[in-house]
Amino acid sequence: MSKNLISVVIPTLNEEENIGKVIDEVKNELNKYGYKYEIIVVDGHSTDRTVEIAKKHGAKVIFDSLGKGSALRKGMEYAKGDILISMDADLSNKPNELRLLISGIEIGYDVCMGSRFIAGGGTEDMPLFRRIGNKIFVILVNLLFGTNYTDLCYGYRSFRRDAFKKLNLKEDKFGIETEISIKAAKLRLKIMEVPSFEKKRNAGAGKLRTFRDGYSILKTIFKNLIDD
Repeated sequence: MSKNLISVVIPTLNEEENIGKVIDEVKNELNKYGYKYEIIVVDGHSTDRTVEIAKKHGAKVIFDSLGKGSALRKGMEYAKGDILISMDADLSNKPNELRLLISGIEIGYDVCMGSRFIAGGGTEDMPLFRRIGNKIFVILVNLLFGTNYTDLCYGYRSFRRDAFKKLNLKEDKFGIETEISIKAAKLRLKIMEVPSFEKKRNAGAGKLRTFRDGYSILKTIFKNLIDD
């Protein structure tokens, strides 16, 4: 049995139809293997019953309204775990992949990044233009930073606690995953990509806006190229 405390951080905004099931599935998976854990929901001041449902299902709830990146940073700072995991609130991430993300840290990696584009991975939730955009960003980051990533804009990831702190993240919006990938490489952290299958959002509207957030990711890439 693992002695590590696992902290699962889930940013939310109006996810009342999804969050209860997400929390229950995460708990069931972690209980199956005897992990000690906490689930932290970082809510962007939802106007529906997200917060009420999250608390009812046993999650700790804190608030942040600046964006996904800011919520993730705040949740990770609040977390007490030895291993930190970021995941989405829309049931697109499969809880049965948690053990792989945790095991990667336990065998000595600093960061484990879910990838939809290696053997065993896949996606039901990426239109062609977003798939092309992600591929372009992956190629650009690999060229500029000497990395060998297969995926970039995907938030199902695990971190050793001290490694996450070293990243010194700044992004408030959807550029957060790109910032993590670049800074982890620049710091020469031990990084592993693990296969992940992204399901379609269960219910409700997605928060990603392709062109606005694509521009934000591009800005993140070049900001981190300059800030050496």
